[in-house]
Amino acid sequence: MSNEPVHIFGPQFSTFVRSVQLCCEEKGIPYTVGTRIDGERVEFHGPEHQALHPFGKVPVLLHGERRLIETPTICRYLDDSFPGVSLQGDDAWQRAQVDQWTAVLALYVDDALIRRYLLEFVFPKGEGGSIRKDKVEAAQPQVEKMLGLLEAQLGDREHLVLDRFTLADAIAAPMLDYLFKHPPASALVAGAPRLAAYVERLRQRPASATVLVDIQSA
Repeated sequence: MSNEPVHIFGPQFSTFVRSVQLCCEEKGIPYTVGTRIDGERVEFHGPEHQALHPFGKVPVLLHGERRLIETPTICRYLDDSFPGVSLQGDDAWQRAQVDQWTAVLALYVDDALIRRYLLEFVFPKGEGGSIRKDKVEAAQPQVEKMLGLLEAQLGDREHLVLDRFTLADAIAAPMLDYLFKHPPASALVAGAPRLAAYVERLRQRPASATVLVDIQSA
């Protein structure tokens, strides 16, 4: 079954969809991506979507008859199921470290950078579709805190956890790429020069060429 292509259900601008794409690109896994399944559009939050994901989220991995949700779990499955470079550690401790940071990124960093901050600019919920400045200002301290956490974790490393690209980098790359491209965040990211260099290294990886792309809807 490892030779069978996978489908990543979800919009390509989603950070978590992009993380799964990066895993596929890094390992050379054949895949398709989008909100159509077998050529038919699946309505977001509609019955078919709810049948795929009980909480109406993305991504959902479709691999033959298998269906899998939750980005870190999907990425671990892909890494374990397909040949190619390992995106996890070589022993139990390294794997635990990678697993720890994928969880931190998917839960806490994503919530601060994406859910509470960037999405307010992308999908503003203020009066007349305006950006709620109070929400943005309230989110900024947590953005700074998370950037400081990642800056400290990175230290002098080339990658976030190990001496090579791992699942943690795949989770981190899309959200940091968006944040560092976002002009209103320039003052926030100015205090994280190591992260800025890290993001640029991630962007230069061949896998990023088809994943970390600018999409108007993003």
